Parts: sequence; C-alpha cells; structure tokens
Amino acid sequence: MALEELVILLVEDDPVFRRVVATFLNSRGATVIEANDGEQGLEKFRQFAFDIVLADLSMPIMGGLDMLKQMSELNANIPSIVISGNQVMADVVEALRIGASDYLVKPVSDLFLIENAIKQCLESVISKEVHLEDIEELSYQELQDNLALLEQNEEAAKSVQQQLFPPSQINYLTAKVDYSLFKTDEVSAYFIDTVNVGDNHLVMYMAHFHPQDNRAAFASVLLKSFVNQKLKLFRNGTTAAIIEPYKMLSYLNERMTKSGLDICIDIAYVVVELTQYRASIAQAGNGLRCYIRNQQGLTPLALPDSLQLGILDWGHPSAQFRTLMPGEQLCIASNKPEHKQMLLENQFHGLAYDKQIPTGGYVQLSF
Repeated sequence: MALEELVILLVEDDPVFRRVVATFLNSRGATVIEANDGEQGLEKFRQFAFDIVLADLSMPIMGGLDMLKQMSELNANIPSIVISGNQVMADVVEALRIGASDYLVKPVSDLFLIENAIKQCLESVISKEVHLEDIEELSYQELQDNLALLEQNEEAAKSVQQQLFPPSQINYLTAKVDYSLFKTDEVSAYFIDTVNVGDNHLVMYMAHFHPQDNRAAFASVLLKSFVNQKLKLFRNGTTAAIIEPYKMLSYLNERMTKSGLDICIDIAYVVVELTQYRASIAQAGNGLRCYIRNQQGLTPLALPDSLQLGILDWGHPSAQFRTLMPGEQLCIASNKPEHKQMLLENQFHGLAYDKQIPTGGYVQLSF
C-alpha cells in the first residue's frame, strides 16, 4: 500500500479529526500512534521510533511549537508536517523556521493531501514504495486558503513575512552575516536567509521576487520551506544538495514553477566551505550581483547571464567557484549605487522601512 511500513506520530487535540486522519492513514498502510496534546506527543516520541510526525499547532497543555522544538533536540532527523488553522499563520512561519518540512491548513478538504505531503517529505526515504508519478510535489492547500488573504491584506502578508527575516547580524562560531534590506511598501520584494549546514559549511542567499506585490510574502515562506527540506535531508545523510548551489537552484526552480504563485525570482545562492574558505556560487536572473569585498572596495564576480527562477523554459543557473583570501568578505547586493555605497560604509540595519532609499539592499559574509 501507499504508506506501508511507515510509523507516524499523529498529535491532535480534536478527537474526531484525529480519528478520521488516523483511520485514513491506517487504510493507506501506515501504523499510526496517536497523542492528544504536546506533552503526550513528546512522551510517545521518546518511547517509539517514528518515520514522521504529523502535528497540530494549537493544543492545550503543550502547544505544537514547543513540542516540535523539544523533539528536534531529541532527534533532528525525524521530519514533521504541521496542521494549522487560518488564524495562526504566525505559528506556521515559526514551525518552518525551526525545521518543519511542510504544513497544511484546516479544514483539510481532501485527506489525500495529507498522504501526498507525507510522501513528498519522505520521498528519498521510501523511494522503493512510492512511484514518482503518484507524488504531488507539495501540498498547496495552504496556498488556496491563504494566498487570496495575503494578496488582499498587506498587514497579514507583512506579519507572515517579517517573522522569516533573521536579525541584522547573525553570529556563527567562525563567521558572521550582516545585512540591510530596504522596503517602501508593507511587504518586501526581497528576502535573505542564512544557515549553518553541519560543521563545515555556511549557506547564504538573497532573492528578489517579481512582481513586487503581496505574493512575495508567500514566496518567502515557500522558499524557506524548500531550503529547510534539503537541510533536513542533509542532516539525515540523504542528500548534500543544500551545499551544492547549482543543484539547489535547479531544485528551487522546479518547485517554484509548480507552486502556482506565478512569480519569478532573481536569486544568488552562496555556500562557503569553512576549512578552506572555498565559495561555491550560483545565480539566476540579473537583478542581484555577487562581490568580493577587501581593502580595495567591491569587486564583482563575473557570472554569465541566466534566466530568473519560475520560468517554464528555464535553462540552468550560472555558477562560479572562488577561494576567499584572508580579510576578504563575500557580498550579495542589488544593482543600486546607493546600496553599494551603504555597504561600503558598513550600514547594516536588517529589514528597514524607508521611502527615501530605493528598495533592495545587501548582505555580507565575514570571517
């Protein structure tokens, strides 16, 4: 059967919905262990070996977020999918931030959406049992339920997106990342993120969404969730794609093309190997530039032109490798003279609303 031999932890405080989902998953071949709140879910997680956790976010005693954080500390290799009501999008964003692979929005109109989300989450693990033609790339029930809201409500879109942005300075053991992104509307058309991957790699990327409307908020959520999926697969030893920029942009293009957002993306994606300080860089679109910064200023890296992500006839990203010398920083910036000057002046403000400064910005990786 479709989910045969999978052991699933289902944590849901609504007994009717929990029983319906458990019965369906059992009928598809899975073994389902149920819990009715976060504390009980955590207890079951310690007692049994699971392939995946399916969790509600709004529960009594211990909420889904606190439960997932503690589960991640116990075993970060077990993937999770969260289920949320429309009113708690902020919790969904936080769940993605701490490593959830996907999320669904209540009411779930079709239980096969849950099955498809599980298949996608475990695709590499259960490839022998799952035929690729049966897999939907992601469940976009949340897109159908929430995209119209985000398009119409700037405040909702702003709230969802702002929670994804890191602080203006992110400190790692051997490196730090600083950035400024300036917006003139409630929602930023630009997004940055950074993550330490294992002990030896650091990832940094910057994206610019087109068109520049409220869909950028949802595109930010999807982009981060796609990267999180590859991060979790790296941590369990399945794939190293997250530290291979060329493969990552190819993967992100496939996902964004099928997202239904009808949005295109300029993106620069950088991976630095932290023992030899060797940088791997891939870029799509022409709206962002990568630079080496040293005492002489900013030197642009020569990357061939390539199409934006999200285009059906997209070819391939452009790529380059570079070993960083002592005292050099690696930067990504939008093509505005004001931004490059502010970067040289070390003006790092994080995400800033300022109608006097053109939209866009810059991010810098230092050692």
